[in-house]
Amino acid sequence: MEESQDITVNAGDIARLASVGRAAVSNWRRRHDDFPRPVAGTTSSPLFSLPEVAAWLRRNGKPFEVSLGDLVWQRLRTSADDLRLGELVGRVGAFLLFLRREPGAWPGLGARTADAVAAATAGLPGAPIAPPDDPGLLGLVAELAAERGPLATFEFLCERYAEAHSRRLAVTRDDVADLMWRLAGRGRGAVLDPACGVGTLLLRAGSALGQEADATNALIAAVRLLLRGADARIVAGDSLREDGLAGRQADAVICDPPFNERAWGYGELTGDPRWEYGLPPRGEGELAWVQHCLAHVRPGGPVAILMPPAAASRRPGRRIRANLLRAGALRAVVTLGAAGPDLWLLRRPDGGRPPSRLLLLDASEDLSVVEPAWRAHLRDPEAEPPGDGRSVRIIDLLDEEVDVSPTRRRPQQGGPDFLRDFTDALDRFRGASAALPDAPPALEVLAERQDLPATTVGELAKAGLVTILQAPARMPAEEGPLPVLTAGDTAVGSAPTGGTTLDPDLVMIRAGDIVTSVLGAVRVMRRSGAALGPQLTLYRVDPERLDPDFVAGFIRSADTNRSHPGFSRLDVRRARVPVLPLADQRRYGAAFRELFALEDRVRETTALGETLIRLGFDGLVDGHLRPCDQGV
Repeated sequence: MEESQDITVNAGDIARLASVGRAAVSNWRRRHDDFPRPVAGTTSSPLFSLPEVAAWLRRNGKPFEVSLGDLVWQRLRTSADDLRLGELVGRVGAFLLFLRREPGAWPGLGARTADAVAAATAGLPGAPIAPPDDPGLLGLVAELAAERGPLATFEFLCERYAEAHSRRLAVTRDDVADLMWRLAGRGRGAVLDPACGVGTLLLRAGSALGQEADATNALIAAVRLLLRGADARIVAGDSLREDGLAGRQADAVICDPPFNERAWGYGELTGDPRWEYGLPPRGEGELAWVQHCLAHVRPGGPVAILMPPAAASRRPGRRIRANLLRAGALRAVVTLGAAGPDLWLLRRPDGGRPPSRLLLLDASEDLSVVEPAWRAHLRDPEAEPPGDGRSVRIIDLLDEEVDVSPTRRRPQQGGPDFLRDFTDALDRFRGASAALPDAPPALEVLAERQDLPATTVGELAKAGLVTILQAPARMPAEEGPLPVLTAGDTAVGSAPTGGTTLDPDLVMIRAGDIVTSVLGAVRVMRRSGAALGPQLTLYRVDPERLDPDFVAGFIRSADTNRSHPGFSRLDVRRARVPVLPLADQRRYGAAFRELFALEDRVRETTALGETLIRLGFDGLVDGHLRPCDQGV
C-alpha cells in the first residue's frame, strides 16, 4: 500500500472499511492500548494513519479491505479540508473528462498535464480548471478509471462527497427526480434546470442547460453530464440575480429550487420582466423561481418544479397564484409527502384557450399514481382522476384565498364507492396480515456466533464466478415494446414497468440474476426477458458454483450493516460472502428467499394498513362509519 503512506481516515471511515458500526471503533480505541494514535484532526474528530489502522486490524483478525476506490477517496480527502473537498472533486472530474476525451494521452505528459487538461475541458464552469497537483493521486484516479471507466469513477467520488457533506448538500430524491423527468423532460429536446445543484435532475437529458449558484457544484454537474456524452452547458451564478441564460428558452424546465430564502433579490429585481404574473413578495422567493422557469421555456413547454407546501396557500402569494390560474399556466399541484415538498406542473401559455380545470392530487402514499393521473387529466380534464385526486374548476379556486393545496380539496368519500373501497381495504388488510405469522423462515438460534471463512463479491468477480454488468446511463428510447426493470420496480419488488426499444447496448436480464440499485435495493430475478434500467447493476453468478439467493442475502447484509444507511450507497464489491459448499449455500439461499418474500409482504401490509387507516378516519369524520361494540 505504497500510495497510502500519507492517507488519513476518521472513525467513520474506519467503520465503513471494516464493515462495523462507529461504536465498535470507539470500543477498540477505549479497550486496546495498541490502537493507533491520532496523527491529525481535533480531539472531537481525530484522524488516523490508514496504514497503521490497516496493520492493527489485520493483527487483531478484523475483516478489512481497502479497495482501489477507497484508496482514491481517502487520498483525496487527505489532500483537502472539508471546505475545499468539493473543489478538489471537481478538479478530479476535469481530469477524468480529459482521460475520456484524450484516451492514452496520459501519463506521458508530465509537467504539461495541467495545460492539456485545461485545453480539453475549456467549456467547464470556471475554466481553465487545473487538475490536482498530486501525481500520486492522479495515478490512482487513472488506474481506477481504467478499471471502472471515467463516468463510474466520478459517480463513485460524487457519492462519497455527498455522504461526507450530507447536511450541506441538498440532492433531490431519486424517485422524485425520476417522476419529474417522466412528467416534463422525457421526449423533449433541450432541458433546463436553473438551480441544478450537482446535476441530479439533468442526468437523463441528451441536451442540458443548467445554472447553479455554487461554482463547485456547477463544475461537478457539468462533468457528470459531459461524461455521459450529453450536449451540456452549465453556468455558475445566481439564476435570479445573474441570469446566465437570459434570452435562452428550453423545451422543458425541471427545477428543485432553494426554499424559504428571503434574500432572493426582491429589492434589486422589482422591475424585472420575468414577473409576468406579478412581483413576488419578499417572503415568496419560490414564486420568483416559478416565473423564472416559465420565462425560460418555449410557449407550450412544460415546467415541473418542487415547491414548499405552504406556497399553495400563503396569503401574500394569492395574487400570483390567481394570475397563474387565469392564464392557464398552473396545471396541477401534487402532494408528494406529509412534510413536502409539493410538485407544481405548469405550461407556458401559447396563445390558445386556457384550461378551465386544475388537477389536485395527493400522492403522499404512492408516487406511482401521479403519472397515470396526469396523463388522464391531459386527455380529459373534466373526468375525475384515479386515486386521491380531483379535477377542480379554476373559477372555484379564484376566491379570497386562492388555495391550491391538494390536501384541502380531497374528494369526499360517499355512498356505494366508499363502502366498496373501505370493505375492499379491510378484506385485503386482513388477508395480508393473516399470512404474516407463518411467513418467517425456520431459523436456529446458536449459543455462540458462527465464524465462517469468507471472500468478497469483488474477489468472486475476479475469479470469474460473478459477472458484473452495469445498465446504460440512458435507454435508447423512453418508450417501446421491450420491458425495462426500473430502479423503482427494484425497490418495491414489482414487475418491470418501463419500456424501450431493442438495442445491442442493453443488458438483458436472465432468471437467477441479482439486481441492485445504488440506494440498496437487492432483488433476485425469477424471469428473463426484461432490460436492465438506469441506476441498476446486475450480478450474474455461475450456477454450478454459487446459489444466487445465497449471494443476494449477503449483499443485502452489506447494505443493512452500513454505518450511514441514510446517506451512503451500497458498495456491493466489498460485500463479504462465506465460502460454503453449494448444498449449504442453497440452504442459506432458501432462508434468504423467504426473508425477501416476508419483506415484500410486510411492505404490502403496511401500505394496505395506511390505506385502511385513512379510509377509517375519513369515514368516521364524514359520517359514513360509526363505532360499534363488536367490530365491523
